[in-house]
Amino acid sequence: MSTLYITEYIGVGVVGRFAGSAGLVAMAEEPGTDQSPITISGTAAQSTAFASTTKFIRVHTDAICSILVGNNPTATTSNKRLAANQTEYFAVPAGMKLSVIANT
Repeated sequence: MSTLYITEYIGVGVVGRFAGSAGLVAMAEEPGTDQSPITISGTAAQSTAFASTTKFIRVHTDAICSILVGNNPTATTSNKRLAANQTEYFAVPAGMKLSVIANT
């Protein structure tokens, strides 16, 4: 069984200068909120709606799939493709959902 994992985040943590480094590092501010994993199959499946405080999400898939974010999305294999074992971050509007479908 293939699975898509979604974690919702409300903010970005920024860490200041490190010894020997001149820049700042921005990263997901933990703790995030994990949604129930979504089973990936040949039929599009939707997440629950993102919380009103969600600003961005972390998506991890253990199989090749396509995803689509929207009010009531239905992903197709023509949508954004993710490789197996890929992790991505996306800024999203609050209240939206993510749809996923298997791809090759």
